[in-house]
Amino acid sequence: MRATRVAISGFSSNTGKTSLVCDLLRLNRGWEAIKVSRGHYRSCGKSADACCVSPLLGEKPLILSDPQDTFVAGKDTGRYWQSGASRVQWLICTSDQLQEGISLALDSVRHEGVFIEGTSFLKYTAVDYSIMVASPAGEIKSSAASMIEKVDAIFLPGPQPDFDVRSSLRERLQKRGADLKDVPVFFSAARLAEEIRQVHRARHGGALNC
Repeated sequence: MRATRVAISGFSSNTGKTSLVCDLLRLNRGWEAIKVSRGHYRSCGKSADACCVSPLLGEKPLILSDPQDTFVAGKDTGRYWQSGASRVQWLICTSDQLQEGISLALDSVRHEGVFIEGTSFLKYTAVDYSIMVASPAGEIKSSAASMIEKVDAIFLPGPQPDFDVRSSLRERLQKRGADLKDVPVFFSAARLAEEIRQVHRARHGGALNC
């Protein structure tokens, strides 16, 4: 049976997706992680050190899995390793290469479960559990709103706000033409980790390595 797949996407950039992946890796020992970076053949307006992967783009999606390429201090993939990932892949591709790239990366997963950080790949790939990292206020990208129907849980980092979070999220999503429906909202990575363990047990009939 294939590995259990858990997606971690976000309402926008800098919502805390990588931090959540790291927390979940610490709570689910032995799992792998995949970082999805979509690039383009032009400057993105940010510094190369911050995000731009355009120099790495080619005719085919690029998947880096050697620790020499991914165990880099300060990078998201380096943080995965430091959090206990058993293996890390970094998928670098254009939008047109995304479907092929994520398929190749998932096909090479060796362990019982994998966390995938990204959003747009959900258009092409079924996962077993999907988490959207939100913020109490601020931007919701159209790409994130379009994926809300595929989401199983919303996660808000930090302490629980002192207002009706669900109503606020629903109103913000409705402005983007999306419906939150009955998706549960979590404030604890430990609670999410338990949800993931239940999904995994249902698929594999066994316990996780925690």
